[in-house]
Amino acid sequence: MNKNIIDDLLQYGERVTLECKKAENALPKSVWETYSAFANTNGGYIILGIEENLFAESIDDRFKIYGIRNAEQQLKDFWNTINSDKVSCCLLKDEDVQVVKYDDATLLVIRVPQAIYRNKPIYINGNVYKGTFKRNHEGDYHCDESEVKAMIRDANEDGNDGNLLDYYTMDDIDIPSLRSYRNEFENRNIGHTYNQLDDKEFLKQFGAYTIDRTNGKEGLTLAGLLMFGKGLPVRERFSNFRMDYIDLTNLQGDMRYSDRLTYDGTWENNLYNFFRKVLAKLTSDLKRPFRLEGMQRNDDTPAHKAIREALTNSIIHADFFLSGSILRIEKHDSYFCFRNPGTLKLPVSQIYEGGSSKARNPRIQNMLRMIGYGENLGSGFPTILDACKQEQWRKPDLDELTELKEVRLKLWMLSLYPQDVVDYLHSLLGNSYDNLSSDELSVLSVAYIEKEVTNQRLQTLLEKNSLEVAKVLKQLTTLDLLIADSKGRWTSYKINSEYNSDGLSNGLSNGLSNGLSNGLSNGLSNGLIESESTSLSILSLIRDNPYITRKEISSKIGISMNAIQKHINKLKFNNQIKREGPATKGGYWEILSE
Repeated sequence: MNKNIIDDLLQYGERVTLECKKAENALPKSVWETYSAFANTNGGYIILGIEENLFAESIDDRFKIYGIRNAEQQLKDFWNTINSDKVSCCLLKDEDVQVVKYDDATLLVIRVPQAIYRNKPIYINGNVYKGTFKRNHEGDYHCDESEVKAMIRDANEDGNDGNLLDYYTMDDIDIPSLRSYRNEFENRNIGHTYNQLDDKEFLKQFGAYTIDRTNGKEGLTLAGLLMFGKGLPVRERFSNFRMDYIDLTNLQGDMRYSDRLTYDGTWENNLYNFFRKVLAKLTSDLKRPFRLEGMQRNDDTPAHKAIREALTNSIIHADFFLSGSILRIEKHDSYFCFRNPGTLKLPVSQIYEGGSSKARNPRIQNMLRMIGYGENLGSGFPTILDACKQEQWRKPDLDELTELKEVRLKLWMLSLYPQDVVDYLHSLLGNSYDNLSSDELSVLSVAYIEKEVTNQRLQTLLEKNSLEVAKVLKQLTTLDLLIADSKGRWTSYKINSEYNSDGLSNGLSNGLSNGLSNGLSNGLSNGLIESESTSLSILSLIRDNPYITRKEISSKIGISMNAIQKHINKLKFNNQIKREGPATKGGYWEILSE
């Protein structure tokens, strides 16, 4: 860790993975809440000795560097406290806590990793229900009881679906559902010993029915009731859980949906029935090429595999104990959306890499796997990625919506650069299109297709960390290609549909207002002259003083910091200037061409 890295971290303000605290004389008490929050969410950096002003007019003034006066003592106090009973678990190594020199100030930088699901929840003050925190775009927040219980359930390696449900017996099983499943099982597993068992023994083998050896009680497990139960018993035991499928394709006029599957009394709403009905609807209009393998027809496609795997994952990773939970599957014109209650056990980046995360519902997972649905452990999401690659679809979008306690997977049926997107960007950017990097084009493409983008969405798409993505977003924003919409510590970005690479927007507007024929010509000319004049003034100031700051340039020219930044970035974009050293004080400008 050094000053340049800290400058990079500070350049984009406090966010889900960065917290700054003043801490001049002693460790702030709130540092432990942030430690718990980072550990229970996505990890992050805590920097002591800096304070953020969210209302500052520019990024240069956003942070006040106070430093800490007794760094070694605070370092010692930190390690003594984190290794006491103050926190439930210390996740840090020596290199995760560093004293760093920043100009004349001394800072304490703490890197908190995300805890693995087996160690969660990470809590403070010896009280799991009052001392557990998480992180969102507003900062640290105190977890409610349901969130704490969810983390405790997830720490159980045996999963959530094997518990005996008192008073639920074979009488609560929907026999037609079980018969249909057993037929599928027998067709795929000819000669299997399970085929000779009666229904109760068959369910026992899958953990759908169990006997408690300590007291002799027996009955259905959560897996058994949810998979094959009659609708009424399922709704009685899980009154707050709902399964919902909605088709939002080909909508016209005031149509709300094209098709919908929810409980209406015409089918027994268990997971097996829902899975079969929804899978058929999702794949009904996918093309199936005729292909022979030996003497047997194989009309499976990568698209079918991706949809099956996504639907399977949404079920086996769902937390059915959450109040008001919904398993919701949506079909859109350009993508499928799979939404299940719960959170991710692993960081998104590890999931994209094929990290092995045990399912919340391993018994349901096994039942689906035995009839051909769901890949082996750890290979499910890579199967989806591989299928999308074969279909030349865009990389799927996996999000954890902490506030909603929901995981959402968007499976896109679009390429990254559809022709209509390329045509639009060419028409909008003109010659500037050819000067953009592949990452910048990817961001603009996603922003156009999805209407808006966020840093988190782009991390998986670009395979970059949040800081690297932030640099791309800032470049596009200062070039006026994207418009940022800040909501506290969370920002989304939209395409600037009025962008003009020659700086003609104001001139065009003024020209039109003064009369279309003459005004248009004068407006375009004035816009060009004004833009060129400002750029030349900036170059002149830099030539006279390479160490001049953006704030000083703004003051001398008499226009806003945001306007100055846009001109500077266009000068960089055209390879006329570059910045050496830190973006704030301590760096200098170099003129490349004029």
